[in-house]
Order: sequence, then C-alpha cells, then structure tokens
Amino acid sequence: MNVQIIDPLQGDFPEVIEEYLEHGVMKCVAFNRRGTLLAAGCSDGSCIIWDFETRGIAKELRDKDCVAAITSVCWSKYGHRILVSSADKSLTLWDVVEGEKIAQTTLSQTPLQARLHPGSSTPSICLACPFSSAPMIVDMSTGITTLLPVSLSDTENGVVPPPRNKFSDGSTPFSPTAACFNKYGDMVYVGNSKGEVLIIDHKNVQICGIVPIPGNAVIKNMVFSRTGQYLLTNSNDRTIRIYENLLPLKGGLKFLEESNHAGDEQDKFEKLKAVGSRCLTLFREFQDSITKVHWKAPCFSGDGEWVIGGSASKGEHKIYIWDRAGHLVKILEGPKEALIDLAWHPVHPIVVSVSLTGLVYIWAKDYTENWSAFAPDFKELEENEEYVEREDEFDLMPETEKVKESDVDEDEEIDIMGVEKDSGFSDSDMSQGEICFLPADPSPDLPEPQDQFVGSTSKQGDSNQSASALSEEAGQSARLTSHISPPLEAMDNSAAEDNGGTSSRRKRRSSEVL
Repeated sequence: MNVQIIDPLQGDFPEVIEEYLEHGVMKCVAFNRRGTLLAAGCSDGSCIIWDFETRGIAKELRDKDCVAAITSVCWSKYGHRILVSSADKSLTLWDVVEGEKIAQTTLSQTPLQARLHPGSSTPSICLACPFSSAPMIVDMSTGITTLLPVSLSDTENGVVPPPRNKFSDGSTPFSPTAACFNKYGDMVYVGNSKGEVLIIDHKNVQICGIVPIPGNAVIKNMVFSRTGQYLLTNSNDRTIRIYENLLPLKGGLKFLEESNHAGDEQDKFEKLKAVGSRCLTLFREFQDSITKVHWKAPCFSGDGEWVIGGSASKGEHKIYIWDRAGHLVKILEGPKEALIDLAWHPVHPIVVSVSLTGLVYIWAKDYTENWSAFAPDFKELEENEEYVEREDEFDLMPETEKVKESDVDEDEEIDIMGVEKDSGFSDSDMSQGEICFLPADPSPDLPEPQDQFVGSTSKQGDSNQSASALSEEAGQSARLTSHISPPLEAMDNSAAEDNGGTSSRRKRRSSEVL
C-alpha cells in the first residue's frame, strides 16, 4: 500500500469485506508483530498459520494428542514461537519454523486466554487466565505456576466481597478474570469481578496499585495499545473504557516501589488507590446508548488511533469503530453470523473477524481511484473535450532549458540487503532475526485411485474420465465464484466438516478475480 497517495481526508479504517478465509472451523486469530502472518486456532485442536500477503496456508501446527478446541493463540515478540491454549486445559508452546512442540503443560482449569511475555524474543513465561481460577504466571520450561492475587485479603481490606457467581456443584464462587502484561512485561494488570484494576509485580506477587472502575462491574477484557500508552477495559456494564498510562514505559515498577514505601501510616487499601490514581487515568468511554449491547473482543488499531468492538448479540456480525476522541465513525455490518473474535492488522487498516461458523472475514478499506494523486497537474474530465495541439508543444527543449544534472554520486554503492527501521515500531531490531514469512508448505498429493474392475469396458472408462473432467471443471469454477452469499456457503461447508471432510480455501470478490 502506498501511504503517500492515500487521501488524508478519508478515514483510515476498513469499510467492506474484501474476502474470507476458510479452513475447518476457526475459533480465534492473532497477527504476528508485522502483520505478515495470521495464526488461527481451530475447533479440532490445530493451529493454522496463514501467509497474509498471499492468503495461503504457510504451516499447520497439530498435536495428535489434542483434539479439543483452541481458546487463544499468541505470538512471541519476534515470531519464533506461538503459544496455544486449548479447551482440554493444556498450554502448548510451538516452534514456528520447525513446527515442533517446545513445551506443554496442563492446568487445573481451562485457560480462556494465554499471553507470552512480551519482553523476550524466545519467551517461556506466559500469563494464563483460567475459566474459574485466578490468573497465573506459568513457566513453560518447568511447568511451575504462580497464582496472582485478584484482590486484597479480607484482613487487609476489611470488606468481604459478596459472591457474584453460584455454581451448581457447590464449588467456590469465582468470576472469570481478565489480565494482561504491560508493554515490556515487568507488570501485570488484572481486572477482577469487583470492578478493580490491580497493578501487580508478578515476580514478587505483590499488588502495587488499585484503580477502581466506575460502576464496579466485572471486567471481561483488558488489552494495551501497541505503544503501551493506553489500556482498554471491557466491563459487564456494556462500556468500553480507555485509560491513559501515566507510568513511564521503562522503569514503571521502580516508581511504584518508591510510591508504596511512602505514607506507611495510611490505610493500605487507600494507599494503593492513591498509587493507582497516579498510574492510570480515565481517558474515554465507549458504549451504544440505544441498543446497550455487550461487546466482544474489543481492541486498538495498530497505531492506536481507532478502537473497535464487536457486537456480542447472537446472529449479528457488527463491528463498531470509534476514533480515540470518542466519536462513533463507522458500523460494519457483516453476514447473519455471530462474531466471536476480532483482530486489527498491526500496520494496515485491515480487520479480521471470526464468525460462529468458523469463517475468517477480512475487512479492508474501499479505496476510490484518484489519478491526481499521481500527478498534481492531472485534470480529470467529466466528458470528452476537443483539444488543440500547440505548435511547439512536442518540440525538443532547448539546451538552455535542460534539467541540470543532479549531484548524486553514481559510483556510490547502494545497499539492497539492509532493511530500514520502521518508525511504527519504536523497538524494532532486525538483528534479532524476526520471522516475517514462512516457506510454503504444500499439501501432499493424494494417490490416484486404481481401477478395481479390470474387466470394465472402454465405454465405462470414457464416461468416468468425462465425469471427472466435468467435476474438475466445476470445482475450478466454484473456486472462482464471487463472494455473494458466504453465510449459505459457510453452512454447507460446516455441514461437510461435521461429516469428516476438511477444506481450505479463500474467497475473493469477482472484481478482484477478473
């Protein structure tokens, strides 16, 4: 995409469905750091890595012992590893290039989300958020888990929190808790069922600050922007809130330690609230005041200028887009399928959404042709005009009017191997051997079925060949079918998946195919 020719007056956010990806039943997606690879977790326990430039499958990570649905996928900082959490309570760390398991551990509860430590190029530490347990730090190399606190103890706080969930089996009430690392991974931000954000030093397992959320509603999702400057929370009161991070990106933990040492005579809970007020401040609130919908998988755009959230209503595939000032700028309406996951491309104005049927829709901007962007003196005509050529219009220019020779040193060596540092990635370091692309991994050809009836007539053979040719031609024409009714095709494909068949294809609009 040539950024220089984009009309600056047009909003840099997606508008239409460009195409969709199909492979089994996909449940969750995640881009790598550059947006060149897309990982998708499937219901059969496999993790598919798509080459987002060619829209083809680059690699498939499959554990023969795991057939449970994938609940989340997460890339390491430089793309060497992928962490996969499954509904069978397992966490699996994969080597992306080799396609082999590095480590695997099983938790006591199903992890709804798992995130790798963002400060290491080859991390083995991850943060897991189980369904009915406190968030925990998991060391994948040793299998050691460390539970993180979700509130101050009753003796420290003096208030016994009322239970919010009641389980039929008589187990201890506990609401699922959201958590995320900060930009460099030295702190963990935990959102609990009392509507509080806890800032935790995960190495010492110590609460350093508390930030109360307005309304005290259960916090369902938390995510930082790529720059680490803003924190997004999604609460049960159907409101998305943006908080500005007041801590320095590096050395924030040292600042918290100094703040906690001061004012020891103050009540601990009030002191932690005072420290939290110096860490996060409420910046914006987003909600649909008319429909009052719950939000699904809200996140930031790559540059942090936009915020998106999917409608959690059943049978509705709507994506709301706000600017950071709080204005609703666009509502994207997709097929009549529930939305279960969202991801914004790290670099381009592209959003991928996952439907309940397992399709991944790619939303992109509908650019209009503007030829004057290539040449400022180009004039677009509404209708044909008669043009009279000037006498000297095509004459050779006189010697005096020739363009002066440039001062460029033609003998200077040009570096064609080096990679310029991308200003969008402040901590970019290509010396780390970042993985941006994977070699194609073609599927092996299936062996051709041999004739079972040796005595078959030539007429039957000819009819079989003509039938196979027709079926092959029909298959090719089906692959080029324009994306007119994806929900109907999705239903057919999901039915085929239930019958044991697997498929992998991409769909594009007819205008792009031609």
